Formats: sequence, structure tokens, C-alpha cells
Amino acid sequence: MEDQAEQLRALMKDKNKVSDDPIPVPDPAARANRKTRIITITSGKGGVGKTNISTNMAIAYGQMGKKVIVIDADLGLANVNVMMNLIPQYNLYHVIRKQKKMSEIILDTGYGIKLVAGASGFSKIANMTEDERNSFISEMYTLSDADIIIIDTSAGVSKNVLGFVAAADEVIIVTTPEPTSITDAYGIIKIIATEVDNLNINLKMIVNRVNNASEGKRVADRMTQIAAQFLNLKVEYLGFIYDDQLVPQSVLRQKPFVIADPKGKASVCLRHIVSRIEKTEINEDEGFGRFVKKLFGRTWD
Repeated sequence: MEDQAEQLRALMKDKNKVSDDPIPVPDPAARANRKTRIITITSGKGGVGKTNISTNMAIAYGQMGKKVIVIDADLGLANVNVMMNLIPQYNLYHVIRKQKKMSEIILDTGYGIKLVAGASGFSKIANMTEDERNSFISEMYTLSDADIIIIDTSAGVSKNVLGFVAAADEVIIVTTPEPTSITDAYGIIKIIATEVDNLNINLKMIVNRVNNASEGKRVADRMTQIAAQFLNLKVEYLGFIYDDQLVPQSVLRQKPFVIADPKGKASVCLRHIVSRIEKTEINEDEGFGRFVKKLFGRTWD
């Protein structure tokens, strides 16, 4: 892996590397041959910054000229909209109840990305019937013109989390250097390895809130080695995000940190991680069609 810390230092010195102005979205015809990249972001426990990373990663992609949709799949306690100070009129609950089409609930966020809002407080969402789930998945086809779909799941493991994990092109697990976070991150990796059928998942890891580069690498090395040794599973280390005091301030202001502080340490780290993801091509058998088929095909037992 390239020396992320060295690259970040170079980027921070060059203030012209980051612009506050969004890059124009490419012509739709140019997107016609692109495949939708499906990224599921999850974590073993709450409070590690998963939703914050999902939101800001989406915006960073949007500023690269990508057509991005964030799906708040934390079906019991949705809060991506809170990160962006948005109050959705409709959400996934209305789609599942067949009261609205998916296209009717999508929000323009004002940050160059779109949001499909989750449904806080609706326990029914987390316990969909087979008919409701199939109807919901069919509505997903309306999102197929996106370049990037980022799915923010709930923390921990549930039927819905495993479904989105199994269907995605890439699964990013967020952890912090805290021992409980590391333990829970390994726990979810173990469950993914043992519970997801036909395991062929591209697992990646981000270590959030690190004090220095060596701390992030130490945590990642420990996790990747244990996963390889005991689970025979490869987990790729995408990189770290510094413990930046401006991040919690941006949460309080309900303004994503890549917007509130585009040249800050956390923002530069996140953009570096996005650039690493973009260097990986989507395989021929991946993309939106595979995603929907995998969701349809999962038994959800």
C-alpha cells in the first residue's frame, strides 16, 4: 500500500488541490457505458462514524462529477438526512407500503448528490414481508442510472445488513482504534464469512479517528492478518481518517465536513480513500444488475 500519510502531507501543502466548487457532471451520453458501483458501508458497532463517512464519501464522489445516490438503509434509526440538515417528506416506509414510488421520495440534497431517506422509528421497515421486500427491490431498478450508490446500513448484523452486504460490489467496514470497536469489527467480518452464501465479497476497511498513520496501519494489519489466518478471508485496508476536531463540529452544524472544511485533515483523508476506490475497476459480473439479482436471490432466512 502507498504511504497515505506522505501523500496527505503533500496534498495539504497544495491548497489548490481541493476546490469548493463542484466539478460539472459529465454529459449523460458519456455515462451511458458506465456501470453503477455499489458500495455498502457498515460497522460492527455504532458511534464509529459510519454514517458520517457514508455521507461525506458520497459528496466527495459528487464533486468528482459522479452521479451519486445515498440510500439510508439503517432501517430502524435512519439519520443520513440529519447529517445534511434535511427533513424528508417521504421515505422508504412509503415505498415499502406501496404509497410512493422510489422516484417520488428521492431528495436533492443541495450537495450534488441525491438521498433516499430511511424511516426512523418504523419497526415494520426492519421486518419486511417477502411481498413487501420484493416490491421494494423492484423499485430499486429506477436508480440504475447512477454512477455510484452508497448504502449506509445499520451497525451490527441483521437480515437487512447481510442482504445489502451480500449484494454490493464493495463492502467497507468502518472501525476505530478503540478495543471494543476492533472486536466488533472482527465480529461482523466473521459473521459475513460464515453467514453469507457463496461468499465472493470485496471486503475493505477504513480506520477512523486515528491520531497518526502508524496507529491506523497497526489496527488494519491486526484485522487483516486475523481475518486471513482464521477466516481465510482477504480484507483490504483502504486507509485512515485522522481524528479531526472539526468533524464533530460539522456534525453539530449539520453540515458535512468535506463542505464545512474541504481542506481539513479528515476531508483530505477521505478524498484519498475515494481515489483509491476509483482505481479499482468494476468487474464484468458486477454493477447494478448483479446487485438487484443478489437481493432478489437472497433467502433472508
